[in-house]
Amino acid sequence: MKPLHLRTVATGPYSSVNASFPSSAPQQYSGYFQINRTYAAEMFFFYFSARSAHRSKLPLVVWMTGGPGCSSELAVFYENGPFKITEDLQLRENDDPRDRVYDEKVVAADMLDFMLAFYQKFPEYAGRELYITGESYGGHYVPAVSAGILAHNRKQNNASPLINLEGFAIGNGLTDPLKQYSLYADFSASKGLIDEALRSSINTIFPVCGFLIRACNSLSWSPLCYFALLVCQQTVVGPIQLAAGNFNVYDVRKECIGPLCYDFSRLDDYLAQPSVREALGVDDRSWQSCSPDVYQDMSSDIMKNYGGLVEPQLEAGMRVMIYAGVEDWICNWLGNRKWLLEMAWSQQAEFVAAPERNWTVDGRVAGSVQAHGPLSFVKVYGAGHMVPMDAGRSALAMLQSFLRDEPLAPAARKPAPVAGVSVS
Repeated sequence: MKPLHLRTVATGPYSSVNASFPSSAPQQYSGYFQINRTYAAEMFFFYFSARSAHRSKLPLVVWMTGGPGCSSELAVFYENGPFKITEDLQLRENDDPRDRVYDEKVVAADMLDFMLAFYQKFPEYAGRELYITGESYGGHYVPAVSAGILAHNRKQNNASPLINLEGFAIGNGLTDPLKQYSLYADFSASKGLIDEALRSSINTIFPVCGFLIRACNSLSWSPLCYFALLVCQQTVVGPIQLAAGNFNVYDVRKECIGPLCYDFSRLDDYLAQPSVREALGVDDRSWQSCSPDVYQDMSSDIMKNYGGLVEPQLEAGMRVMIYAGVEDWICNWLGNRKWLLEMAWSQQAEFVAAPERNWTVDGRVAGSVQAHGPLSFVKVYGAGHMVPMDAGRSALAMLQSFLRDEPLAPAARKPAPVAGVSVS
């Protein structure tokens, strides 16, 4: 049970960073940066350098797992990291969330503090193109973090180096709850999870849920937003889950196993080893895949609409990719497409009129894409909520196309390495 070997790198008084140089693995750093002096909060990160002779010129990609309150180490070991855990808890190639988080303004401020601390520690990355990515509740996180960085840049007045943010990507995200909740019944019926009678019944009562979501976003009163969440869960989500049985809400093709519908126990066991915790620089801190405390703290934020943050960023020239595995239920492609099609921005008509084209990987159709200008919506076939886990080659080809600012369709793209930082 030999863990990944890491050695400590001396840092300033507010961070602990580690570096690793295994024989066949990319260069890595992990550790904590203090991000908030009031609460003495710390944010954990895991950085992987690209395996490329030209890595010094590659963009920097930051990944944020959703929840709210789930650790990005889930993505490191099951989705987009360079390792996977074997049955004997070894690594082979292939976050602890802060205690006081209430809404995306806090998250965005924390991430800005983190990025500034990261660039201070690693100044060689400061001028690179930066992309913020995430999935699930990343539909809230990512637009807020991106907007926070742009606001920071506007305040600098060339007094200090700007953060070179070029775009962001969200996979199977919850961004506009009003529009996305409105299509749960239709999507469920299309997948055979419910019958026509239940679909009609849920759609008939949905205006109650919709009214409360609108009120939440209009008044921004936390108790009302939490009440909206409860009512929408009881009138929309609950009846579908009750009728459909034990299906995996992240992949309708599968059965739900365990509280997260997937068995992540191997990762729990691996990260529980004292030698691994020491190697990662987390000392005796415990790890959990998802924190119910953070979820509860942010529950009044869930029904807020963050699509409104996307519109001005598109107008400012930010490149945006929204993608969705077509087998996901919880943040399904139908709801994600709806909020994109109805988003008011200067090129809305052109985006709506843009044709949907197939895109391929290794000669096979991997999905479809609808794109115009800086905005693209990508469907990924053969994938659920966690696209990189289910369709890794497709996910990498899609990301590479986005980073290169090249059209995803009709030509397939040959995957290539990128640098990345996982933050939790």
